Amino acid sequence: MKDLLIIGGGPGGYVAAIRARQLGMEVSLFEQDKLGGTCLNRGCIPTKAYYKNAEVLRTMQHLSDYNLRCLDVQFNLSLAKGRKDGIVDKLVTGVDSLLQANGAEVIKGKAEILNQTTVRVNGQEYKGHRILIASGSESVRLPIPGIDLPGVVTSTELLDLEELPPRMVIIGAGVVGLELACIFNSFGSQVTVLEAADHILGSLDSELTKRMNIFLKRQGISIHTSCQVQEIRSFEDHLLVLGRDKKETLQIETDQVLAAAGRKAATDGLRLDELGIENERGFIKVDENFETSVEGIYAIGDVIGGQMLAHVASEEAIAAVEGMNRMDSHVAYHAVPACIFTFPEIATVGMSEEQAKQEGIAYKIGKFQFAANGKAMTMGETDGLVKVIAAQDDTIIGVHILGPHASDLILEATLMVKNHMKVDEIRGTIHPHPTLGESLAEAIMDIKGEAIHLLPRRK
Repeated sequence: MKDLLIIGGGPGGYVAAIRARQLGMEVSLFEQDKLGGTCLNRGCIPTKAYYKNAEVLRTMQHLSDYNLRCLDVQFNLSLAKGRKDGIVDKLVTGVDSLLQANGAEVIKGKAEILNQTTVRVNGQEYKGHRILIASGSESVRLPIPGIDLPGVVTSTELLDLEELPPRMVIIGAGVVGLELACIFNSFGSQVTVLEAADHILGSLDSELTKRMNIFLKRQGISIHTSCQVQEIRSFEDHLLVLGRDKKETLQIETDQVLAAAGRKAATDGLRLDELGIENERGFIKVDENFETSVEGIYAIGDVIGGQMLAHVASEEAIAAVEGMNRMDSHVAYHAVPACIFTFPEIATVGMSEEQAKQEGIAYKIGKFQFAANGKAMTMGETDGLVKVIAAQDDTIIGVHILGPHASDLILEATLMVKNHMKVDEIRGTIHPHPTLGESLAEAIMDIKGEAIHLLPRRK
């Protein structure tokens, strides 16, 4: 009998397996597809590979900004896909090697939980003292007439295309929808985004989303908010998307439709109801130790809902396994960084201004524009800002960055929010010059009206 049976080999499951082996536990991990899960195979990594292609293309298209010339720039989606697939394969092999080196048993197949100690895979039963569900999430199929027509795809299917669609409609202006909108727009597709809500990017700080909306339109991406998609039709050799926003009825001819609106817990076949495992709208309910309503069965990652991010799943994996070993471990949910790889990038950690208002927290704000940052100017990437939110006692409670390399800059901010640091603890920290990080330092000093490279506030 093993100490731990893990269902799912994504960033939650494989991290749990490695940490469990480090602590001396005997582990079996079951994965029905490829190791690495959605993140490595169909999400974070392949989209970032394409993002780099798009970034290089954008630079080539703006060579005149640097007084350079290039007579011919060509893009081939099939070749870009080959590069992307190669990166994914290398990382999947790396995860497999890590699991083997740590002595974790990996079994290929779809898992079915029979009871608190037994999992069946490929007709064979496996026993364990504990079971950890890390089965992740999957795309939601939208209830729209025509959603099953050829040419209507999920993000997984879009990433496997060999030819670039001249026109694309994306349903959903969340993280996945907008990242792929920016990527395929840069590749050369004419992109239209349709969003049911009255703004893009959900609960993100509204100051950033309003600016991002402007930047997207400037790039040539068409955005329709408060838009209900009513039907998708096959029309001659292409598709016709019918919808309505606040202003007009829409009939959009397109070659490809991406359905990018929401995800659900991937629990099919696990027998949650038969086992009495409580869930809410399909997402498994857990306690502070990640244990479900059935003793000995645990769950982490996307399958429990919350912040559905790969790095959260990995952190929950470590906390859950350490908790099983009676170690004091927890996840700092108040300081989870989130990154969006659009042009420009977005990264946030902690509370938004809207959240602070809703919770009745008195707050102060500091801001700094990248247009006033020397490094950003040398890069030719001056769109965006850093926005820092502090409580009245000067504790940093939220940082929101829209601009170049936001995903890298958020790391320092995450440490601030996690450790409840105050303005005066940070303001004396020397930031190297010239760097983008100086913008974060200036925004923090602006909370007290002491930013050096901003005009004085009016009194």
